[in-house]
Amino acid sequence: METNMRVVIGFFILCMVHNAQSSAGDRSQFFVNCMKGCLYSNCTERDYTKFKPNIKQDIFNEVLLWSCRDECQYHCMWRTTNAFISREWSVPQFYGKWPFKRFFGIQEPASVFFSFLNLVAHWRMLGKFRQDVRNDSPLYYTWNVFSAICINAWICSIIFHARDFPLTELLDYGFAYSMVLANFCCMILRMVHWSKIWVKSLISLGSILFFLNHFSYLSVGRFDYQYNMKANILTGILTGIGWVIWYLLQRKKRPYSWKILLFQFLVAISLLLEVNDFPPLFWVFDAHALWHLSTVLPTILLYSFLIDDSQTLRREREGFKAL
Repeated sequence: METNMRVVIGFFILCMVHNAQSSAGDRSQFFVNCMKGCLYSNCTERDYTKFKPNIKQDIFNEVLLWSCRDECQYHCMWRTTNAFISREWSVPQFYGKWPFKRFFGIQEPASVFFSFLNLVAHWRMLGKFRQDVRNDSPLYYTWNVFSAICINAWICSIIFHARDFPLTELLDYGFAYSMVLANFCCMILRMVHWSKIWVKSLISLGSILFFLNHFSYLSVGRFDYQYNMKANILTGILTGIGWVIWYLLQRKKRPYSWKILLFQFLVAISLLLEVNDFPPLFWVFDAHALWHLSTVLPTILLYSFLIDDSQTLRREREGFKAL
């Protein structure tokens, strides 16, 4: 689950990374010279997106739109990485990312696969939620919308990690925040589920308008990483605090409430993978990819809580009507 987990991470990333647009690898003279030679030898002079007639591209790379310049960057990335390692220097990053081995043209195969596992977890658990919870239960449709938002965000994550473009980056970051904001909105709606419909409608509308404003701001001009991270941090912290307060108030009345507390704990623990970043193992598994893997089981736990809570709320409502 990438709700609160993606949130506080931005704070640590901002403290640890200088600039996501430039890194030691792509700034090195070795890489710059390699790129000049590769572009001159392999790409057309007028359009570096096109290969010269005698150069053939792998079919998977063609499908994922790897241009001639992209292929040169990939080739020179590995030449530069090997040069750094041979000199016993630290493994460099390139344009803010570690060097990854491509798999069938996929840029970050491990992150793609683990994002897919999260997508499957949400899809399967949504099916279980619909099977175990009656559609007349309180918040039934609220949690369905929440699940749809998460599924959409994980699809965008898969696409972004498969191929990094400005558009796929915008969709990944933007809709990742939609999960964070949706979790915050649903936490509020859970606390006031007994309120009038217009109160809940105002909360939902306010969240939608805030997200549209957030997404439109990121879409205009240069992508504002700091603003996006600050929004994620603040929203995630408020969400976490809200759920912990709810647990403290409800733990005696609702025996299943420990699940949401454990979920929050797992969210916090998983942040260690992002804080302690390291070069990819086997040039495939980096800390970010493993962080995606660590979100799968908490997703199952969260839906288990949602099922228990929705069933309990329905029984309480029916008992109140019977009085």
